[in-house]
Amino acid sequence: MARGSMMIDAAPSVARLDQSKTDAMNAASFEARITASVECTPDAAISGYEDLCRTAAFAPSQSALWVSNWIAECRPDFLIATLYSDDLPILALPLEVVSAGPFRIAQFMGGRHANGNFPAADLERLPRDMTRPLALLLEAVSRLRPDIDVIALNRLLPELDGRPNPFLIFPNSSSPNVSLAVDLAGGFEALLERPNGVRKQKKHRWQARKLEASGPCRRIEAKTPEDVIALLEAFFAMKDARFRKMGIANVFAAPEVRSFFAKLFVDALSQPQPPFVLHGLEVGGILRAITGSSRCGTRLICEFGSITDDELAHASPGGFLFFDNIREACEQDFAIYDFSVGDEPYKRNWCDLEIQHREVLLSLTMKGRAFAFGLHQNARLTAYIKNNPAIWHLMKRVRRKAIGQSLPDSRDDG
Repeated sequence: MARGSMMIDAAPSVARLDQSKTDAMNAASFEARITASVECTPDAAISGYEDLCRTAAFAPSQSALWVSNWIAECRPDFLIATLYSDDLPILALPLEVVSAGPFRIAQFMGGRHANGNFPAADLERLPRDMTRPLALLLEAVSRLRPDIDVIALNRLLPELDGRPNPFLIFPNSSSPNVSLAVDLAGGFEALLERPNGVRKQKKHRWQARKLEASGPCRRIEAKTPEDVIALLEAFFAMKDARFRKMGIANVFAAPEVRSFFAKLFVDALSQPQPPFVLHGLEVGGILRAITGSSRCGTRLICEFGSITDDELAHASPGGFLFFDNIREACEQDFAIYDFSVGDEPYKRNWCDLEIQHREVLLSLTMKGRAFAFGLHQNARLTAYIKNNPAIWHLMKRVRRKAIGQSLPDSRDDG
C-alpha cells in the first residue's frame, strides 16, 4: 500500500476518469495553475490542513480540530487530498479508508458521526468551474491509492455561507435522513410568537415545576476539562442504555471514539469561542440530559444528545434543555439552530426548516462501480422506509420486540 504523498498537474475530465492517463494529461490548462497533492503522513497532512483551515470555510466535522483528533485517537488509514491554485491551497478533502468486504471505501473522517459535511475550501478563490480541478483531485487520489474503489461523500451540506458545495457538480442523490432546523430570525421572543409558541412556554414552566420537585435544577456548560469528562461520561452511559433499549449498535461504544470526543471538546476550550461545546441539565445533583453542539458560522448545530431514562423521563429533561439551548442561541445571534440528522417529533415541535443533505458516490475502479450501485439502491430503500411513517414505525416495533422492549415515548430524546 502506498504511503506518503503525491502531487500532479494533470486535469482529466470527470466523464473520463476511468480512461487512459494520456487522455487526462492532455486536458486543457487553467488560467491559474491548478495542482493536486495527496498526503498520508500525519505530521505533514495535519500541518498543511491546519494552514488551509485558518482562512477556509468548512463544516464542523471537516475542521482541523476534528480531523487532527480523529487521526490521533482513532488512527485510521487516512489521506488528505488538496487542490492548489498557483501553489496556494484552495480546497482539501480529508478521508479515512475503511473496508466493506472486498471493497475499499474512502469516506469523511468520523463515519456516521460526521454530518452536514462541507470540505475545507477558500470559497473566494475557487475556480468558477470546478469540474476539471475536482477531477484532478480524484486522479491524484486514484494514483496514490489504487486500492480505493469508491469515495463515498455522505451527508453533504448543500451550501455554506451562501456558496454551493463544490462536490455537488458530480451526480448526487438525497440523503435518506432529513436534517431539521429552526430559523431564529427575530430572536427568541419572535420565535415564541410562531405557532405553538405559547404552548412551548407553558410546557417549559410545567417541566420546571416537575423537575425542581426532585431538587435544584441547573443548566451546565462544560468550561473545564473536568466538566467535559463528567458530561461525556454521563452521556456515554445514557447512550449505552438507550441503544440497548432500541436494539441497535452503539456508535459511541468504541474506546477510541470516546477518547476522540473527549479530546475534541477539551481542545475546543482553548479557543476564544469554542467550536464544540457541551451542555447538561442537572436535577437533584444528577445529570438528566446532555447535548453536544458545534458552532459553524451563523449556525449552532446539535451534534448529539440524550437523557437519563429514570423517574424524571416523563418530564422530558431533554426538551427542557433544548428550550434553553435555543434561547441562548438567539441571545448569541445565531441565525439557525440545527438539530442535525434525524426526523423525530421533538425536533418537529420546533423546526420550520428542512435541510436535505446530499450523497455523492465516486467510483475509482470497475469493482467500485458495482459497489456504488449497491450503496445507491440501499440508500433509496432506506429513504423509502423512513419517509413512510407506517413502515418506519413497524420496523422500529419489530426491532424492539426482538429484544423484548416496547416502543418508548417520543419525548425520550427531548
